[in-house]
Amino acid sequence: MPGDQSSPVLKNKGLTSDQTIRFTSIQAAKKYPNQLRRVGYRDITTGKHYIFLTNNFKLAARTIADIYKARWQVESFFKWIKQNLKIKSFIGTSKNAVMTQICIAMCVYLLPPFIKFQSKMNKTL
Repeated sequence: MPGDQSSPVLKNKGLTSDQTIRFTSIQAAKKYPNQLRRVGYRDITTGKHYIFLTNNFKLAARTIADIYKARWQVESFFKWIKQNLKIKSFIGTSKNAVMTQICIAMCVYLLPPFIKFQSKMNKTL
């Protein structure tokens, strides 16, 4: 893209690019006319390549990649909670309310396998 700027990256840290970009299509540029940062990252363990867009120009490129990786773990955790703990919505919005609801749901989820283990039953509950 015209006007893009690239910054040097540490390839040994998994980074593949750190660029300053703007949207060039008329519609996208109208919706977001400011510059964006495009950080490329290759996960060393899986080999997957990711592109992250952010408006944060202060943090290091590796920090941006780490934040998005951590966010993905949080998203995966909440997906697991919704699928396995049958929590469709949280009753409260405070940290204490959410943590209490998750703890109760975890207890209910883990109780049958624990009872089965303690009683040495071979049948499913």
